[in-house]
Amino acid sequence: NFMIHVYHKNRHLRGWPPMPRTVDHEERRSMILGAFMRVAAREGLHAVSLRGVAAEAAISLRSVQYYFETKARLMQSGLTALETISNERLSARLHALGPSPGVRATLEAYFAVALPTDHESRQFHLLWTSYAMLAMTDPEISDRTFVDGPDRQHARIASLMEKGKSDGDFHGELDSEIEATILISLIHGIGTAVLVGQQIEERAFASFGHYLDGLSGQASGEPGRDQQRSE
Repeated sequence: NFMIHVYHKNRHLRGWPPMPRTVDHEERRSMILGAFMRVAAREGLHAVSLRGVAAEAAISLRSVQYYFETKARLMQSGLTALETISNERLSARLHALGPSPGVRATLEAYFAVALPTDHESRQFHLLWTSYAMLAMTDPEISDRTFVDGPDRQHARIASLMEKGKSDGDFHGELDSEIEATILISLIHGIGTAVLVGQQIEERAFASFGHYLDGLSGQASGEPGRDQQRSE
């Protein structure tokens, strides 16, 4: 042990480079995934290569291969990371609302997080859509993420609808399961419309607010959507 200590202490005296510091493996993995997402968003998933990701991250190709081995594993890890990022952004948004934000404010937070209105959210939306298309034809990309993730989101939103009913915000006869399906479809559809430039942000929020007004109108005794259609 003494000899090892002297060896390390005197490396600089011999003109040798210092020993490298201990690598934080989670930090290195995150750095590589960040580089992967930038390349994928800029050039498309089909154009991603391990060598290109290594160049983007300014590390060696061997380092990328050490953590992810193959392009397929890197892409699957990227998909998992996207879902984690989405959940973290939603959690941060909800936390900022305080301990008891209310059902409507919570639903508006879901919508705001999903809407591609800045660079980060546009990049997320582009990658998520690209992954969904790729999963239909590439057996190495699991398509369960595009089923399991929305299923969990549907369950959370349906639970919020039930809370809205019990709090008197929504009509007691409202079908929470159906409304959750409609709301998720609305979020995805409007999000894509904003992404491609067919809708602007202000109109998107106004449309979503109109939908929520329809649910609240049923609770206040005003004509709901179904009644309005029949008139």
